[in-house]
Amino acid sequence: MNGNSVLSAETYAKIDDFMRIARTAVVKAQQESRRRGVPNVYSINGRIYYELPNGELSLEDPYPKSQKNAE
Repeated sequence: MNGNSVLSAETYAKIDDFMRIARTAVVKAQQESRRRGVPNVYSINGRIYYELPNGELSLEDPYPKSQKNAE
């Protein structure tokens, strides 16, 4: 393939459809986590943020180290 390849309108339409499906799935997963009281975890500019059940963003891991070791 050369660097001048152009995608067809059909390909762009499929990409748009895949992106819509992916965004919908992400929103549903976030909502389910909130409903269950589980923090959503995001990486923003290389930093890990935890969205707590109350909606607050925190840099601190909400799970104590001792709880992780018990699993």
